Amino acid sequence: MTTATITPGSPAHTLQRTRLVRLGWLAVALGVLAVLCVASLAFGARDVSWDEIVGGLSGSTSGIGESAVVKRVPRTVLAIIVGAALALAGASIQAVTRNPLADPGILGVSSGAALAVVIGIAFAGLSEPYTMVAVAILGAAVASAGVYTVGSLGRGGATPLKLTLAGAATSAALSSLVTAILLPRVDVLTLYQFWQIGGVGGADWGRIGVVAPILALGAVLCLISSRGMTVLALGDDLAAGLGERVGRTRLVGAIGAILLCGTATAVAGPIGFVGLVVPHVCRLIVGTDYRWLLPFSAIGGAALLVAADVLGRVIARPEEIQVGIITAVIGAPFFIWIVRRQRVREL
Repeated sequence: MTTATITPGSPAHTLQRTRLVRLGWLAVALGVLAVLCVASLAFGARDVSWDEIVGGLSGSTSGIGESAVVKRVPRTVLAIIVGAALALAGASIQAVTRNPLADPGILGVSSGAALAVVIGIAFAGLSEPYTMVAVAILGAAVASAGVYTVGSLGRGGATPLKLTLAGAATSAALSSLVTAILLPRVDVLTLYQFWQIGGVGGADWGRIGVVAPILALGAVLCLISSRGMTVLALGDDLAAGLGERVGRTRLVGAIGAILLCGTATAVAGPIGFVGLVVPHVCRLIVGTDYRWLLPFSAIGGAALLVAADVLGRVIARPEEIQVGIITAVIGAPFFIWIVRRQRVREL
């Protein structure tokens, strides 16, 4: 019986080394996320000690610090799942559209979800969490279809530039409609002004329980399409020649992204640029294989949103800056850099 050996420098050795490097980076990313989660529990309007963190996690509410930790736990969990959802949605949209500028916010998907929620609240009095999530997903789907249809018009089909312009115009129009609906309704405007900015400050276990199964379904749809997303980068003709069902991969990936974006928007408001910044950074670390890129993007998105939430609580104490503002400050210069430094025809 012979034992196969891997020769240094061979393709198998290179593949094994690349896998080990990626696993190392995965461990680093998880470690960074864990540290940020501890920081999220420790810092806020009132800083708490390690003993108070341990006491709060064990269920104790005997002191002010322990009570603060108990309240911050669902907020941290919501930041993790929303950040992961937005990053996964962004990476998936970039894959199915072959557009490096794709992002749920830039392409108008988040604005479509936000408009649908506001219409439901203002005109139908929606208040049930499941109904709001369903309406947000419907709005995200309609906005996505509209942007893709407009971006596909003319010669060349749905190019990255046309999709970006169509998305930017759609996002601006839908945001204006949201403002027009809310301005005459002071009660609704006051209640949802922070939701419009995007934040995780109102987290509770009830809301998390509502959105977690839907986000899990969207994540599964994106992850099972990861191999097909990698092949799509070669072009539709070559992907089809390799046996990939291009239409099915795009449809499943798009449905997953819409579920993720619509649900995240319903629970936390329209938070921009997470789906743009995180996949690009992760691509520099693990490459363009979506079987690795999607999990890394999820961890990176969770870390970014937790970090933004902690930063927003620390720099303006005792007040807070919503995470939507922090991510916009980070993401806007990054978006400009991508436009100026990269050729954006296709991935």
